[in-house]
Amino acid sequence: MSDSLGLHVVVLAGGISHERDVSLRSGRRVADALAAAGHRVVLRDPDAGLLPFLASERPDAVFPALHGSSGEDGSLIGLLSALGIPTVGSSAAAARRAWSKPIASSIIAATGASVPESIVLSHESFRELGASAVLRVVRDSLPGDLVVKPAMGGSAQGVSIVTDSNDLPRAMVEAFTYADVVVVERRIVGTELSVGVVDTGSGPLALTPVEIEPTDGIYSFQARYNAGETTFYAPSRLDAEIIDTVAAAAVHAHTALGLRDLSRVDFIVDASGTPWFLEANVMPGLTETSLLPLAIEASGTSTAEVYSGLVRSAVAKSPLSVAD
Repeated sequence: MSDSLGLHVVVLAGGISHERDVSLRSGRRVADALAAAGHRVVLRDPDAGLLPFLASERPDAVFPALHGSSGEDGSLIGLLSALGIPTVGSSAAAARRAWSKPIASSIIAATGASVPESIVLSHESFRELGASAVLRVVRDSLPGDLVVKPAMGGSAQGVSIVTDSNDLPRAMVEAFTYADVVVVERRIVGTELSVGVVDTGSGPLALTPVEIEPTDGIYSFQARYNAGETTFYAPSRLDAEIIDTVAAAAVHAHTALGLRDLSRVDFIVDASGTPWFLEANVMPGLTETSLLPLAIEASGTSTAEVYSGLVRSAVAKSPLSVAD
């Protein structure tokens, strides 16, 4: 339990998803920030011993710095809720909504926000209907440049930009490596912005939107996590009115998906200034090169203050129910 030394917090990092290495880096940064804020922190992998450990230790809170299916599909969050342990982040139901890019996009589109036109294909339907016939329909329905990506997952793994239709089959194979369902969407050309949303108890607030300018023009996995491959602008170089519009759109998406505590919402702003929703992340990267920590610092605060506020807010709330 908590004492004068601060709260007893278990930070979860690692897991068995494709994003394990990123999660380990995020977890170490979160643990260091919470320790700097005066909390007693244990860093753990979500392995077979985790649930017995939590049931026995009963920490004040859990901060799951997990990416990919390990922490973002709602499964682990639901178990933590069942244990009655305060947990930073969205509910299991909200995590499931955001984890599925097609579901999240459908929800946001239904609110009237701009979402790229897309076609969603399962691996099974792709095989049964014949790859050639399916790709022919895709090309006819979505002319121009395309983005092909797994329907679940993050860190741009399995994502391809297709400017030549002859490259579409390869892009599909790459995406199916990471998920059984793939999204093919019309590419929106413009400025990429990422907006962190944080709620430490007084309602969701958008952090300073971060403009992303990859050296080679594509915000790939390597560009995300290798220093020097991307230039970030916080605040963005766009007009203040557009920046405010994007920030409001991020809070709108966070709320529409029922997210809680923290999220990162990604947009492309086209030449007319319209923000196009790409995806929402319930546990965004928190590494030394990640966007949310950069946005926190650009907003005039520190990761120690924000993460500590999230933990204390989680503890202050009533125990979550499994159905939350």
